[in-house]
Amino acid sequence: MTFSTEVSWQLDGITMYGTVTRPDGEGPFPGVVLVAGSGPTDRDWNSPLMPGTNGSGRLVAEALAEAGYASMRYDKRASGPHVMQNLPALAGRISMQAHLDELVAAVEQFAADPSVDAWRLVGFGNSEGCLHLLHYATGDRQHPLSALVLTGAPGRSVGEVFVTQLTQQLAAAPDLLPLVLEAAARYSAGAPADPDERLPEPVRLAFQSFETPMNLPFARELWNEDAADALALVTVPTLVLIGGKDVQIDVHADGDPLQAAARGTAGVSFVFPADANHVLKEEPRSREEVLASGVSSYNADGTRLDPEAMGAILGWLRATLA
Repeated sequence: MTFSTEVSWQLDGITMYGTVTRPDGEGPFPGVVLVAGSGPTDRDWNSPLMPGTNGSGRLVAEALAEAGYASMRYDKRASGPHVMQNLPALAGRISMQAHLDELVAAVEQFAADPSVDAWRLVGFGNSEGCLHLLHYATGDRQHPLSALVLTGAPGRSVGEVFVTQLTQQLAAAPDLLPLVLEAAARYSAGAPADPDERLPEPVRLAFQSFETPMNLPFARELWNEDAADALALVTVPTLVLIGGKDVQIDVHADGDPLQAAARGTAGVSFVFPADANHVLKEEPRSREEVLASGVSSYNADGTRLDPEAMGAILGWLRATLA
């Protein structure tokens, strides 16, 4: 049996909300802080940009509780049910530091829970969330993390990953690929991307999302971020997981630079479960079928966590926190 409780706290005059999920019993239990991915992804890893509410964040929290771990998952101030009331106060203030501040506040709130062992805290990130965890773990914090689980972490700059995703979408129109590269080069140089009108509207909107005033200066900071540099500085046990069916982060294009960065660094392990997608769900289709159909089924009813991925994570946690 597991229990979930909503908690809240203040950060810069804005109320943040999270969910603590824990096993039955008094504890204290080792704790896991879940950090969601990019954009408006909420604490359950649902997003208004994708259909479905069967989010992996909630499923991971429940699996952790069944295995004996308490967890905290939280809404970023620009995600979840309170986003519209928060946006006016966040205009022009969203940044990598602001996301780190949210993580710091969440860890402090969680560490104060008497059912949690504050000295056995694990950071568990997905996608962009891995970057914020790495910034946390490589800084001087009141509550240091004992270990990290990084899933779907980019081993290239986010800008490179973004361009790769767009080129995959345009595979049937290779004559448009130079237009994507030109827009990306302009943005990388600090100028507006100004995507060509010949590009499909979804591609132009994707570029424009990096230039929305609400997202600046965060979008330009994020464009140049990757996990490889920070991974080399981590001093706690770390598990890096990239799924074989992840069509956003690639086993080789991202996994190889991450393994190179960790070479010679004690305590960094890698696992590449064959059928896990970007959000740790089991994907029975081939990679080619997934690319052709898009990623809209991430949170559909009936999707489940990939057994190999979760087995690897839980086994690693047991061995690491023993």
